[in-house]
Amino acid sequence: MRKNLALLLLIVFSSPALREAAPRRQRTLREAADRIGILVGAAVDPRHFSEPDYAGTLAREFNMVEPENAMKWALTEPAPGQFDFDPGDAVVSFAEARQMKVRGHNLLWYEHNPKWLESGQFTPAELHGVMQRHITTVAGHYAGHVFAWDVVNEAFDSSGVLRHSIWFDQPGIGLADKGTAYIEQAFRWAHEADPKALLFYNDYAAEGINAKSDAIYAMVKDFKQRGVPIDGVGLQMHLSLGDVDKLSSLDANISRLAALGLQVQITELDVGLPITSDGQPRDPADTQRQADLYALVARTCVTSPACTAFQTWGFADKYSWIPGFTHGARGAGLPFDTQYQPKPAFEGVLNAFRSANRRSNPTR
Repeated sequence: MRKNLALLLLIVFSSPALREAAPRRQRTLREAADRIGILVGAAVDPRHFSEPDYAGTLAREFNMVEPENAMKWALTEPAPGQFDFDPGDAVVSFAEARQMKVRGHNLLWYEHNPKWLESGQFTPAELHGVMQRHITTVAGHYAGHVFAWDVVNEAFDSSGVLRHSIWFDQPGIGLADKGTAYIEQAFRWAHEADPKALLFYNDYAAEGINAKSDAIYAMVKDFKQRGVPIDGVGLQMHLSLGDVDKLSSLDANISRLAALGLQVQITELDVGLPITSDGQPRDPADTQRQADLYALVARTCVTSPACTAFQTWGFADKYSWIPGFTHGARGAGLPFDTQYQPKPAFEGVLNAFRSANRRSNPTR
């Protein structure tokens, strides 16, 4: 009798139909994100696409990509009126061949502009035309291929005051006395060039409620009330281990933006660690602390239906910007190490995704 029962159980549980019906535990970030209806992405450099491990890890783990630099002004318009779309097109081609969405970054920033623009001695009227031409041409070129744009990047300082910049008041486009009007103009031109793209304002150190995020909130609330075409806010989130307290109001910040009818996307997450001269964490225990921060951000995002994307700035420590920016003081900030092996941070995000409920994704 026992032998017959064991045989029956073996037949039942080895049935192909039963195996197909049983839920499969997601092994990749992409599988887990697809299950719950969220985008999981990474900033990329198309120069590395020829590296098999880079391309393979990217395609396996992510359903969205964003160019680190390939769509910024310095590369897309290196000379006045002369556009080079080859690097950005390479990102689009890679993504579309692998059924990944492309997030555009960015149309307007006070940095990473070509020398001809920074030293051009333009009048406000001339700069108005230059800005319109660039936004219209770049957004128009990628219409139908880029689903969302960071239209304006980092326009506020840490106190919530608009930065002095070529676009605002040095010399500006003729709207320096009207506050955020130049930002509004950029969004209107982007929408005209690609009416179907989602349009975001993107900034750093605004993840929790503080002076900067208050200023951003006031601006986007005003935009929504007046019908300015804006769909969301991008929270960059370049973090360190000491930023736990800053995240205590992340949920509240996302909630107040969601109440305006806006999406929120985590756009540039990394968590830099103190490192040795060979790039390894000074304290091995820091990798788990890093994982806890990644998991906290991921859980907060997947808990809110308004948080529609979770993206890291790069994905493997091999090509992270952090060591160069900090002169070797910090690094090892991403979910994969220099050999593309998953770190505890990867597991933290994956487990947050696995434990989340399914939802319909409002991105388009």
